[in-house]
Formats: sequence, structure tokens, C-alpha cells
Amino acid sequence: MGSSLLTTLLLLLVGALLARLTATRLARWTVPAIVLELGVGFALGNTVLPFEQIRSLSGLLELGVLTLFFQVGLEVRGGLLGSRPAAVLRTVLLSALTPLLAWWPLQQAFGLSTATTLLFVAVLSATGTGVTLRALGQLGALKTPSGRLLVGVSVLDDLPAIGLLTCSLLLAGTRLGGGAATAGSGWLVLLGPALALLSVPLSSWWLRSHGPWQPGPLGMLLLLIGCSWIGEVTGVTSLLGALWGGVLFNRLAPMGEGSTEARELLGNLALLSEVFLPLYFLGVGMRIQAGTLLQPAAWALALSLLLLAISCKLICALGISRQDQAAGIDRWVVVFGLIPRGLPGLVFASTALASGVITPAQFSALVLMVSCTTVLGLLLLGRRLAAMASP
Repeated sequence: MGSSLLTTLLLLLVGALLARLTATRLARWTVPAIVLELGVGFALGNTVLPFEQIRSLSGLLELGVLTLFFQVGLEVRGGLLGSRPAAVLRTVLLSALTPLLAWWPLQQAFGLSTATTLLFVAVLSATGTGVTLRALGQLGALKTPSGRLLVGVSVLDDLPAIGLLTCSLLLAGTRLGGGAATAGSGWLVLLGPALALLSVPLSSWWLRSHGPWQPGPLGMLLLLIGCSWIGEVTGVTSLLGALWGGVLFNRLAPMGEGSTEARELLGNLALLSEVFLPLYFLGVGMRIQAGTLLQPAAWALALSLLLLAISCKLICALGISRQDQAAGIDRWVVVFGLIPRGLPGLVFASTALASGVITPAQFSALVLMVSCTTVLGLLLLGRRLAAMASP
């Protein structure tokens, strides 16, 4: 048994290393590592390492996902709305409401149930916050007016998407935390936001009574896992729980960006992300059944979702007014940064597949759409920022 576990871990780590080395070689074409990790996972899952062999490890592999959202929460300083709250709210509303226009065409064209249609709309509404933040950081645009607004929009963008995911699973008779939905499940969804709101005055009281919290790596990990667990059991998802954990950490343990404590914290989080996030993407790729890619219906659905995904985010350009542009906001930086569905799209698809909301063929279509939007969005974002930087 130990040998089997070690063999599995070795195959996963070798696959992650192979994808990372290939991504380095293809960096000039802006091919993100996430796409290559999905491809390597697909190859492993359909040859030497079926997904069933790592199903018991899937919870551990999600640690990389939670760490990334915790890091997103750490970036939320001074509020998500920033200096242009009207622009952020307009863009978020457009991003959340526009995908609803795809409801009737999707349902009629592909004969989808209400729960499945809701799931597709949720994925269309989401934004790949993690990959967008990473791209902005690498391109030195995170602190620009456009970058700050994009961070606020992309984080808030996922809140209505997670709400749609919750409704989809409840309609299908399951809960985000696992198990069957019950009549009282709806109250649990309200408990998560209530606890988040309660943590604001409690953290202020702690700072007044005890001063800044000085946690070690174990304390940070306990906060990350604890907030993620609360998000999962209350139905608002472990992703939002981890994100709020990062926000709460900023309140309880405020640190200067260049301080030794901050560098040590970011180093610990980077280590978790570097190890576990690629393994999670490998696991998602392993879920794709090769046979589903031979079905024309899967490709037709993927193409339809891709066109809808791009169109929905292009409309978000209307949320950036002339006044916003005069203040230094570039509407196309914001729009291109919203196109990748990235991690949330894959998490939503994996959750829905595990809950029986979508079929394996529909899951493959969603992964294809997420991969294409991630590559296209990051490519357009990089070129737009490069064009703005050139004299």
C-alpha cells in the first residue's frame, strides 16, 4: 500500500515537473502552465494512472487551490472597490448579469436541465482571479489603476458565480459541503456571510485588546484551513472561505509589504502553491475521459460556451466610462483580464461532475472552454500591456 502511494505521488510530481519545464520553453507564446498541466493530467489519467487511483488524495490536492485564494485575500488591502467604486460595481453587474442571456439558447440547443444550465451560467460568470493576478504581477501592472480595478472586479465577480453554483447543486439535490441537500441547507448558506461579518468587529476587538497577531507557519495554515472548512460546511464554498481567511489575516496580522515577516509569509504560501496547485490541475485533467473527446456534441458545446464566454466579458467594456479612462483606467486591460475562467471554472466543473450535475462529456466541454479562454485572455492582456508600455 505504501509503495502504491509513493508510486502515485512520484508519477504526479514527475508529471507536474514535465508540465512546468514545457511551460518555461513555451513562455514566449504565452501558454500558461495550467493548460499544460491539464494536458499532462489527461495523458496520465487515460494511460498509467486513472483518476480513481488518486480520488482519496483529491482533498489534499485542493490545498494549492485554497492557498491561491488565500493569497488573493492578502492582496485585498483598503477594500475591493478601491478609488473607482462605481466602475467596479458597474463592471461586476455586467459580468454577472450578461451570462443570464445565454440561459435560453443553451437550454434549448442542448436540452439541459435547470441545474445544469445554472452551472454553465456560473462558469460563464466566473473569472480566473488567480491566473489574472499572477499575470498582472509578472507584467508589473498589479499596482496600476487598471490593475487595481481589475483585482476588485475579478474577486467580486466570483461571488455571484458561486451563488449560482450553490443554487445549481441545491437544485440537483446535493450540497457544496457534500451529502444530500435538506430543507435547512439554505440557512447554512446565510451562516457563512454572517460569520464573515461577525469576524470584522471581533478582529478589531482583538487588535485593541492584544495587539497584532504574530502567527507562525502553523497558525497561518490553521487560519487558512479553518476558514476554508467554514466556507465548505456552510455552503459558500471553501474558495470563498480561503479568500476571506486572507482578508482576515491582513486585519489580525498587519505587516508591511517589505518586512521580514511578510517575505517569510509569502515564501511559505508560494511553497504550498508551487507544489500543490500543479497537482490539482493534473487531477482535473485526469478526470477527462478520452472517449468524450470523440463525441461531436462535446465539441459543439465547447465551441458554443467559448463564444458565449468571450462575448459576455467583451460587454463588460461598457462598465468603464470616459471619466474612468481619463483617470488612467484602460478598459481593454480590464476586459482581457476578465476573459480567463482559470481556476474557478475548473473548480466549478469538477464540483459539478462529482455531484452528478453534469456528464463527463459536458465536463470535457467546460475544461476545453476554460483552457481556451485562459490562453486567449492572458495572450491579449500581455499584448495590451506591452503596447501601453512601448513609447
